Amino acid sequence: MSKQTTITVLGAGYVGLTTAAVLSHAGYKVYVVEPNKERLDIIKSGKSFFFEKGLDKIIRTALDAKDLIPTDSYEESVPFSSLVFSCVGTPDNPDGSSNLEFVFSAAEQTAKLALPKTIYIQKSTVPVGTGQKIEALFNELGANLAYVSNPEFLRESTAIYDTLYFDRVVAGGNDKKAVNAVLDVYIELEKFREHIAHIAQIQTGARADQYIATSLNSAELIKVTSNAFLALKISFANSIAILADKAGADIVEVMDGVGADNRIGRPFLNAGRGYGGGCFPKDVSGLIASGLEYGVGLEIMRAAQQVNESMPGYIVDKLLETMQTPLANKKIAVLGLAFKGGTSDVRKSPGIAIANELAKASVQVATYDPEAGEEAAIDLDASIHQASTIEDALTDADAVMITTEWGEILEYPAAEFARLMSGNVFVDAVNQYDPLAAKEAGLLYIGVGR
Repeated sequence: MSKQTTITVLGAGYVGLTTAAVLSHAGYKVYVVEPNKERLDIIKSGKSFFFEKGLDKIIRTALDAKDLIPTDSYEESVPFSSLVFSCVGTPDNPDGSSNLEFVFSAAEQTAKLALPKTIYIQKSTVPVGTGQKIEALFNELGANLAYVSNPEFLRESTAIYDTLYFDRVVAGGNDKKAVNAVLDVYIELEKFREHIAHIAQIQTGARADQYIATSLNSAELIKVTSNAFLALKISFANSIAILADKAGADIVEVMDGVGADNRIGRPFLNAGRGYGGGCFPKDVSGLIASGLEYGVGLEIMRAAQQVNESMPGYIVDKLLETMQTPLANKKIAVLGLAFKGGTSDVRKSPGIAIANELAKASVQVATYDPEAGEEAAIDLDASIHQASTIEDALTDADAVMITTEWGEILEYPAAEFARLMSGNVFVDAVNQYDPLAAKEAGLLYIGVGR
């Protein structure tokens, strides 16, 4: 595919903005369409409106080179593009199914403006069967567009790395030429990996680089199934962690042994406060809803969902049982509000769930997060104090809970925890702090299944 190809990316969230910024450094002219004026203004200033390491640098460089063009206009971008990536939001409906309002709106607007033979690429995670409905919409509107499902597999906090050093690219559709054209974009991107990684100042690496062409429905189902299986592994580990607590075993030792089996693998067997974010919870509930639509119960995914939802309460109960004193006027520090370290995303955050659960128990709660405080504010109980530093959160705390695996928190000296706190209860809800260091500092270390 020619390096002069113009691309439009619809939606400037984690997937859209990362995709647009990276491709604008790979020889493409890229429009990124964002209707939210506040977000658009931030992007035009050369920054991302969310925290993602290295992203500001590649946005600013691409803007200066005029290879990345932020806009709120479909008319300004779509008619001049050979490829249109749809990365719009798919929030949950109250019943757990995916709200596809933005997906169909983006497709309809594109169909009315795009030139014939434009390739429309769906990166948003959608239920299986959505592509067929959009193809039918294109036909109704008389739009001669090729539709390709190209699900994303990037992880927040490592989004640029995952976009550059992908383990696989999946593209599915009924038009083989269009599918191959989409795969060619990523083959072209390979040539620019080291250059983009250098600008972003992130590590370089090597991935499997598998290019997988599938049918349309298979591509859609691959994405949600991948995330659901990873969520299942986490919930499985948490179920065993509860058993380990009762039996006096160490869940880390258990999962190290289990994960050493090459058929199973160690990733995503870390027990703790459960999963959150914008993908796993939504994809699990979306897969369950899709199953019901096709008459399939997927009870195993319902069980995984229930285990995950129970973990914040389980950990809070462990803390309160340990303290065993009247809780009025007790102070508990909660360190970590983002759903994972390295991002400002607080969607379905276990840390927020834990903080709010503690607030219900009539204790004073102080929270700290290096990046997610502003985004978390709307979801936190009004009684909770957001500290600007770890020290502020810890001072005179009767107990502390680590709820996000930020390096700043995990590397904070145990002796400083002990010095600043008035109590000694130390709950490691992510099972990643050094238990020996905590115990040597006089702290009562409590893990999940440890």
